[in-house]
Amino acid sequence: MDYYSSQISKLIEELSRLPGIGAKSAQRLAFHIINMPKEQVQSLAGSMTEARENVRYCKQCHTLTDQELCPICSNSNRDAKTIMVVETTRDLAAYEKTGKYQGVYHVLHGAISPMLGIGPGDIKLKELMERLQGDVDEVIIATNSSLEGETTAMYISKLIKPTGIKVSRIASGVPVGGDLEYIDEVTLLRALEGRTEIDEKKESDIDRYCAESRGISVDRVYGFK
Repeated sequence: MDYYSSQISKLIEELSRLPGIGAKSAQRLAFHIINMPKEQVQSLAGSMTEARENVRYCKQCHTLTDQELCPICSNSNRDAKTIMVVETTRDLAAYEKTGKYQGVYHVLHGAISPMLGIGPGDIKLKELMERLQGDVDEVIIATNSSLEGETTAMYISKLIKPTGIKVSRIASGVPVGGDLEYIDEVTLLRALEGRTEIDEKKESDIDRYCAESRGISVDRVYGFK
C-alpha cells in the first residue's frame, strides 16, 4: 500500500539508495527537502549535478578535485619527495586536519580484497609506481588497520623495497582517549610491539596539540592552573 504520492515515494526511494540511509532516514530527508525553500532545493540539486559533472581525479595523486591538480599537489611548499599512500580521499582529509604532515599523497581508491574480488589492478597501484620513478625519498603507507589494509600495505612494501626508496607504515595501537578494557587483543599487541621511548619534548607537543584542539589551556592539562 502506497502511503505517499508517486513523486514523494520516488524521492524516498532515490534517497534510500545512498549509503547509510535506511527507509526511515530517507523519509525524514525527503520531507525535509520538500519543506525547504524552493531556492535552497534548486541550489542543492545544482551543487550535486555540478559536482558529478566537474569532479575528477587529480592528475598526480588521484584524489578527487575539480582542477587538473588538487590544491595539495599544486602547492610548491609541500614536500613532494615524501608520499603518503591512503585508501580514500576521506583518509587524506583526516591527515590534513592534523596540520602536521607537509608531504604529498597518493589515493588508491580502495584496498586489495580477494574476498570482494578486488585485486592490485583495481586500485591506483600502477599510478603509484609510475610516480616513484621520479625523485622520491620515502613512501608512508597509511592504509587502514583492517585485513584489506594490511594486505595492501604488505603488497605495496614488496613492490617498493627493490627500488631502494624508504618504506614506512603508520603506527597503530591504542587510540587517544581509549580505555584498554574495551580494546581488542590485536590492537593491544600492536601497541605493545610499537612502543617507543618517551620523548618529553615530543609528548609535550602532542599534549599541547590535543589540548588546543579541544580549546583547553595546556597548563590545565598539566595541572598548573
